[in-house]
Amino acid sequence: MEKKTVRDLADEQVRGKRALVRCDFNVPLEGARITDDSRITASVPTIKHLTDRGGRVVLLSHLGRPKGKPDAKYSLQPVAIRLQELLGMPVRFIEATDSEEAIHATRSLADGEVLLLENTRFLGGEEKNDAGLSRALAELGDFYVNDAFGAAHRAHSSTAGVAEYLKPAVAGLLLEKELDYLGKALADPRRPFVAILGGAKISGKIDVIEQMLPKVDAMLIGGAMACTFFRAMGLETGKSLVEEDRVDMAKDILDRAGSKLILPHDAIVAPAMDQPDRAHAVNRAGIPAGEAMFDIGPATAESYARAIGLARTVIWNGPMGVSETPAFAKGTATVAQAMADATGKGAVTIVGGGDSAAAVADAGLSGRMSHVSTGGGASLEFLEGKPLPGVEALEDRAA
Repeated sequence: MEKKTVRDLADEQVRGKRALVRCDFNVPLEGARITDDSRITASVPTIKHLTDRGGRVVLLSHLGRPKGKPDAKYSLQPVAIRLQELLGMPVRFIEATDSEEAIHATRSLADGEVLLLENTRFLGGEEKNDAGLSRALAELGDFYVNDAFGAAHRAHSSTAGVAEYLKPAVAGLLLEKELDYLGKALADPRRPFVAILGGAKISGKIDVIEQMLPKVDAMLIGGAMACTFFRAMGLETGKSLVEEDRVDMAKDILDRAGSKLILPHDAIVAPAMDQPDRAHAVNRAGIPAGEAMFDIGPATAESYARAIGLARTVIWNGPMGVSETPAFAKGTATVAQAMADATGKGAVTIVGGGDSAAAVADAGLSGRMSHVSTGGGASLEFLEGKPLPGVEALEDRAA
């Protein structure tokens, strides 16, 4: 961890000071009901670390896409209620962020108290990383903590800009944990090191493939993206999703990857996604012209599970099929269970957020992984080797 964290702050830098903490409370809602509070739960260690040291904690977060103006359905008020339950202490909430009311509220906090301000994306300049807004947000604290890994790949006012005007600017415990797990897996993995990549399009994962192929011992491919590789091999893909403009790229990857890149041996196919009752398994060379692949097949799922079982480090990003439909979810479920079993045998298992994290949670296996990332897009960009603006803006330990 090359960036300073809350652990590096002296007691006098925390006690009685306003800690402006950027969290990721972008949680799914049904009305005012939070359907998955894992991101809120993940923020608790940093908040408690600061309150236990006498910090006055001011929380910022975005929620949804309100397009730069207030929208009641994206209010953070339900988050305040749930966070209060998780912390076991009061959490003040006000419907303001960059205003005199907000500044006054932060200055009226006592040591160890917590205040949550309203959705940062209600502010027009947030997603533009507006300098004026960044300076205004800096008025809300005495030091800055970024604990929002899920938003760290965005150069927004509350994730990057504010750190230019408010020092010290350090990482929270969640951000530290995310970077440690992902960083160590890439820099010094225990071997065999296996990557599992799924999802619909090869174009969305090409940078990850290029970055990770030299590092891994095996890369297991699932999801519809496998069909673009099948087309590059000259196989019939039927009505499956194929990125025609990426077929030559897929050929090049296959030529360079050799035996490292492992494609499905069989597939679950059906005439259409809305006809799961007609799903059946075929060899990858036997996909019917009038059908499409919607999951890896049972032989592939078993083979992938064996490979995971032999690994010492596993990173997974992307489902193996249309996992929200039971008939097309078995491949993803098998991978999730194999990773849980591997963790129990001492392997380091990392789930890269997004749909993979949702699948693991749905299977009740989140607690049986070494680490489940809170940021799908951020973890993907980290694996691609791209700098994360929300991390780059923080102070280096050596400074």
